[in-house]
Amino acid sequence: MRKLICICLSCFLLGNISAQDPHYSQFFSSPLTISPAFIGKFDGTVRVTGNFKSQWQVIDRAFQTSTASVDFHIMQNYISSADTWGVGFMGYTDKSASGAVNFNYASVGTAFHKGLDEEGSEQIGAGFQITYANMLINTSQLHFEDQLTVNGFTNVSSEVFNNASLNSKYVDVNAGFLYSGSSSDKNYYYIGASAYHINRPKQQFTGALYLLQPRVTINSGGYFSLGESANLHLSGLLSTQSSVTEIIFGGAFERMIDQTNSLYAGGWIRLNDAIIPYLGLQMGDLRFGATYDINTSSLKAATNLRGGLEVSLIYQRIPSTTRGIKCPKF
Repeated sequence: MRKLICICLSCFLLGNISAQDPHYSQFFSSPLTISPAFIGKFDGTVRVTGNFKSQWQVIDRAFQTSTASVDFHIMQNYISSADTWGVGFMGYTDKSASGAVNFNYASVGTAFHKGLDEEGSEQIGAGFQITYANMLINTSQLHFEDQLTVNGFTNVSSEVFNNASLNSKYVDVNAGFLYSGSSSDKNYYYIGASAYHINRPKQQFTGALYLLQPRVTINSGGYFSLGESANLHLSGLLSTQSSVTEIIFGGAFERMIDQTNSLYAGGWIRLNDAIIPYLGLQMGDLRFGATYDINTSSLKAATNLRGGLEVSLIYQRIPSTTRGIKCPKF
């Protein structure tokens, strides 16, 4: 029964190809999936990010999303010390229907951040990203209920696709803008916007042709000092694609153990969908985060309030010679 529900959900998504892209509750820990303008927007020399989400666990492997990305600074000896130029690579995969439906993406992008003051604490940046997408449906792994005919129930349906694989490939174009600044050493803020699928790539399955609808995202956040060893981080995101809109907002309290280690606790709300408690740990150059979506939408009866487990791991190499510029964290 679980597999049947999962398949029905997957078919619904395929039938409404303009629905939302795969997304994370910890959007702040997956910067390259939110906006190309976040490429290179960090303190240090290199940043490596990993994310994993398993959604609706009461349904057998309904949706599983994984992302890995790396971005780094270039040309720092040839541009102003107040400017930052970054290059980033990303790969991610989204699986559903117990792995029968696979969406795989590979991206490369760049972003330049221009300093608006001598220290570079206030910057305006723009980024550009190209994505190659490969969507595969392995019909041999799809199982349907028996067909009802004039002779009664037949065997499990398998003749519709003849165990073929449905495949669609396209190239995608994305862009984003970002402004960040601070009024003192005790605060930091940013606001940005991005557009994905600008070229509206074509997707084709079983002869039907779909145009992928653009996704527009506005995101903002920052932190405020609560004393010598505590900070409050806030962030929010509004994303819209076709007729689907996602609004998520919240924050986390940071308790600094020492100069390089911190504990985080907080939560976010996805409007009309889920409550998302968050726990995080900073250990030197590593930051680990964990969230769990508590479903509050109309699906809560079917999911028994269980939405999805999500974890993130960020390695950000910060040598002792770093400029110490401020950058988005949440």
